[in-house]
Amino acid sequence: MNRTTLLSSAFSRIGHTFNGFGLPLSLVLGMAAAFNVTAGERVDQSLSAEGLSLVNVENMRGSVKIIGSDDDEVSVTGELGDRVDRFIFEKNGNMLRLKVVYRSTRRSNNSDGSHLTLTMPKSLRMNFEGVSTEVEVSELDSHVEVKTVSGDILAKQLSDNIELSTVSGDIDSYDLAGKIRLSTISGKIDDRNSSGRLRLKAVSGDLETRSSAQQVSLSVVSGDIEFELGEVEELAIASVSGDASGSLTLMNHGEVKVSGVSSDIALAFNNEVNADFRLHASAGGDIINRITQHKAQRAKYGPSSKLSFTAGNGTGSVRGNVVSGEIKVTNK
Repeated sequence: MNRTTLLSSAFSRIGHTFNGFGLPLSLVLGMAAAFNVTAGERVDQSLSAEGLSLVNVENMRGSVKIIGSDDDEVSVTGELGDRVDRFIFEKNGNMLRLKVVYRSTRRSNNSDGSHLTLTMPKSLRMNFEGVSTEVEVSELDSHVEVKTVSGDILAKQLSDNIELSTVSGDIDSYDLAGKIRLSTISGKIDDRNSSGRLRLKAVSGDLETRSSAQQVSLSVVSGDIEFELGEVEELAIASVSGDASGSLTLMNHGEVKVSGVSSDIALAFNNEVNADFRLHASAGGDIINRITQHKAQRAKYGPSSKLSFTAGNGTGSVRGNVVSGEIKVTNK
């Protein structure tokens, strides 16, 4: 009889024994699922989601796929890495904890990590933390937070409060809704069909988004920004040593604020924009206006220029400032 069969038999006897004292089956299963397993084994465990509000996942290496469902249990399947010391899958109050504990080693990589699939009720909050971990998360309707260092993140059909961050990995997102914050240091962010409030941030990486979010913030250092937006109430763009270009429809009383250093910024308005424009360029920067006939005025002293004009009824606001760069505004 192998170890897995022995454990299953032991769990069964434990269940019968404790049920003899009238304990709930969910408690018995929770106790059983907290037993450790050894490195290289396959995992197939589940726990009742009764009383849970948070699922906390930690896997330092490998890959994790997290899927929301309408089921009333949390289940995990997959294979543990060769350097695993312990596998923890247990309930503690309103939290379920899944943690893969690795033996200390000087050398490690993603190939010796654990590869797991977690299915959980979509209404529960979920936190994930990893290092060299690829993460895919989808179909969750509550707070989602994912942090990894050198792994990529793929996110699909998430809603509510969403925070995804990686250091040297890429983030690809589809159909996110709510308060969305995506950040990377040396990777790329590619966002599609998001809505709500969107914040994208990269250092030494590019940003690209096609979004219907009404409040948008895009920030990059040493990277480019491309955006295709719908009706926007607030748009903020900050760029250093990178270019930013894209289109939007500015709502009545909407606000746009852009700034750049050694950056070219191009704004194309989908509608007949109604806004008050105040644009400034310094250190040899340029301002190009393709909305009205107004031209930028050069400073009498110093290599700077400015342009102020009103388009339509002027209910909105567009503010822009570049240092050693260009601001261009057009109607599509």
